Amino acid sequence: MRCEVLAIGTELLLGQIVDTNSAWIGERLAEHGIDTVEHVKIGDNEDRIVAALERLLAGADAVIVCGGLGPTPDDVTRECIATVMGRARDGLDHLGRLDHAVSSSTPAPLVRDERIVEHIAGMFAARGRDFPANNLRQADVPEGAAVLWNPIGTAPGLKCPIGPPDTFEQRQKVVYAVPGVPYEMTRMITEQVLPDLLDRMGERAVIVSRTLKTWGASESGLAEMIDARVQAQSNPTIAFLARGIEGICIRMTAKAPSAEEADALIEPEEATLRALVGDLVFAVDDETMEHTVLDLCRKRGWTLAVAESVTGGLVASRICSVPGASEVFRGGVVSYATDVKRSVLGVQAPEVVSAQCAREMADNVRRVLGADVGISTTGVAGPDPLDGHPVGTVWMGLAIPGVPLEAVSTRLPGDRDRIRQFSSISVLNLLRMRLLALGHS
Repeated sequence: MRCEVLAIGTELLLGQIVDTNSAWIGERLAEHGIDTVEHVKIGDNEDRIVAALERLLAGADAVIVCGGLGPTPDDVTRECIATVMGRARDGLDHLGRLDHAVSSSTPAPLVRDERIVEHIAGMFAARGRDFPANNLRQADVPEGAAVLWNPIGTAPGLKCPIGPPDTFEQRQKVVYAVPGVPYEMTRMITEQVLPDLLDRMGERAVIVSRTLKTWGASESGLAEMIDARVQAQSNPTIAFLARGIEGICIRMTAKAPSAEEADALIEPEEATLRALVGDLVFAVDDETMEHTVLDLCRKRGWTLAVAESVTGGLVASRICSVPGASEVFRGGVVSYATDVKRSVLGVQAPEVVSAQCAREMADNVRRVLGADVGISTTGVAGPDPLDGHPVGTVWMGLAIPGVPLEAVSTRLPGDRDRIRQFSSISVLNLLRMRLLALGHS
């Protein structure tokens, strides 16, 4: 089964909205063993949408069209699908022709579905609003299409068979149209589109991915470490994903009849990769560096505090994003100004971008906030050097029970934002490595 994704909206091309819908749909299709070759974005232009639909359908069993189901004149997905349905009535061999040579075909007529009208009217009434006449367009359904109900929005989805009406249903191609609003789209895909696709597949397969997140090695260095496994890959396959401020990921993907069987293929490969890269792996899948650090502190019964200058609260924000962080995290002090470092944290170091300052910040924040462990960041994010220190210079401080105070320097690349983001994950990783070393002793 091959299913492509077509995202509709000029705003996607202009960068005004990031197309996260296609990525989410692609991930769900992969999870269910449905192949995807193309994700396409098209602006609100009928001719281009029709041409894209015909081209995608020429090589696929199904296409999911996302967006363009609203009530305004630029929402033309319904009309475009009706055109494709009309052109396909004389045979599937017409699909994929971009010259629109099948000019004699007429679009499938749009039929107003009164059930949809009642649903939309009810939604407006429940909100105490008038029912605008242009919303009636959302009740227009191409003849021969089935409605995908949308209980949480005014735009219904569509399931549109493509081909002669006497073609056996399981052999027909199909276009699914879903709303562009993410929470409406995800529910419709999950509850209606995916089950229908799986029924059409007959024989089902599952694709499962597991991602090891690493920090501390370059992509090329990591590739050298696991080159033998990459060369030997079959099922599961191995791929690299460079995610910038979240590190470099090693993704293993297995295909099997069930999720359990796919997991069984991945587990020995994961063990082999972990043996090769060691403590560079800091998390798996949706876990983060801060998840891992909090877990390591929790296992020792230690609380944590942070003192931040260059990162300006980013470290504390990352930590607070983890549910249950309050069991470990005492809080943070954003001592951005030099006089705040001195008055609040008692820093005596003459230079604020220095090892001494980083150590004092980490040590004193424990006292100020009553924590066992303290970490700190101080440095130069730019755009200009500071006191002779080049942009990207960062000092990270560590104060851990029973261990001498420590300060580590690094030189980070990128613009101001990236330097601050890299600093945040770097100081957390430094703490992770030290806690792991304590555990191994």
